[in-house]
Amino acid sequence: MKSALSVVAMTLCASALLSAPAHARDTKYMLPMQEVLDMPEAKEKLDDSFRFYLSGQKTPKVLQRMDSGVSNRKTNGVGKSDEDGCRWAALSALIALQETAKSQGANAVIDIVSYYKKNEVASPTDYECHAGAVVVGVALKGTYAKVAQ
Repeated sequence: MKSALSVVAMTLCASALLSAPAHARDTKYMLPMQEVLDMPEAKEKLDDSFRFYLSGQKTPKVLQRMDSGVSNRKTNGVGKSDEDGCRWAALSALIALQETAKSQGANAVIDIVSYYKKNEVASPTDYECHAGAVVVGVALKGTYAKVAQ
């Protein structure tokens, strides 16, 4: 009788553990944007006459504000450190913002905030990145603008 109760108790415990929801990894990082801008790939892919200004950063005189835009980029994190994946995703987001801004006649993106899952996080130096087991993501939101050179 005791062994039958033990088997029932172990079965209940095992089924409770196995039915618990699995939680995917979602590690949040706040990393310096300057590291992204200093990447050799950034110097190749970003127009050196174009500027990016995080919310709270001092900007040149804003001559014209245009539309706002969001860039939500992800990269494969397999075989990379979380930080490397974050830099790649952030660079991809900046490239997308630059392309859209230039198509509207802008020479800068200003007031850039992190916009992961539509939650705004403003910092004059850092961007927010989220790393999972396989995917790393960065979402940025900013305003396209013409600024004084």
